[in-house]
Amino acid sequence: MNLLRVNQLVKRYGGLLATDHFCLDVAPGELHAIIGPNGAGKSTLIGQLAGELKPDEGTIHFDGRDITSVPIEPRARAGLARSYQITSVFREFTALENVVLAVQALQGHSFGFWRATASDASLIEPAREVLARVGLAGRMHVPAAVMAHGEHRQLELAMALAGKPKLLLLDEPMAGMSQAESEQMTHLLAELKGQYAMVLVEHDMDAVFALADRITVLVYGRAIACGTADAIRANADVRDAYLGDETRNEMTGAMA
Repeated sequence: MNLLRVNQLVKRYGGLLATDHFCLDVAPGELHAIIGPNGAGKSTLIGQLAGELKPDEGTIHFDGRDITSVPIEPRARAGLARSYQITSVFREFTALENVVLAVQALQGHSFGFWRATASDASLIEPAREVLARVGLAGRMHVPAAVMAHGEHRQLELAMALAGKPKLLLLDEPMAGMSQAESEQMTHLLAELKGQYAMVLVEHDMDAVFALADRITVLVYGRAIACGTADAIRANADVRDAYLGDETRNEMTGAMA
């Protein structure tokens, strides 16, 4: 049984068809990457999966339930988490305090009792555990304001994991990272792979082809190909669909 099933999803902005009868299925533990040139509609798609945008047509089923019209918060509580945009990082708080807030929010508690919950073991212990999982065990008492960009990404991933999700929506987790930071994040996602289902939207083709079980290629809101990394590498239409020499060269290099 698929954990996520998207059927004939459509999103229009006036005369623009941003999502064109898109279909997707993701199995438990699968890492499914969605790639495409700039303007392909990837962010619009992720917004619909997360509940930030309402589709004009089609359905989204998650864990056997129709969530097409379900708001963001109930989706998160049901186990569908959008990494890096699930909540904001509070720069004046430590890494641990940020994750404690994420645990608190996803449990449906009010922030009004922050002083009490700051020492609540039922919140702190899960926060410590996920910080260790993303490689920030030694940085949990460091304020977010002084952390490096890559560490912010790790912290935001920890905040998503704090809700014990069944599926992670990863929207360009390597954006703005150095090569070393990207490699570290790729290694981290490889370790998490299989424990969570993931939908990965990413421009880093090296990371995509290293991580993905299957890849869907999106162009002008429409899926033009879906398959394993090897199948996508062999698909001439995929190469032709990528717009611009820079993007095409990046993809060709990753496919080599």
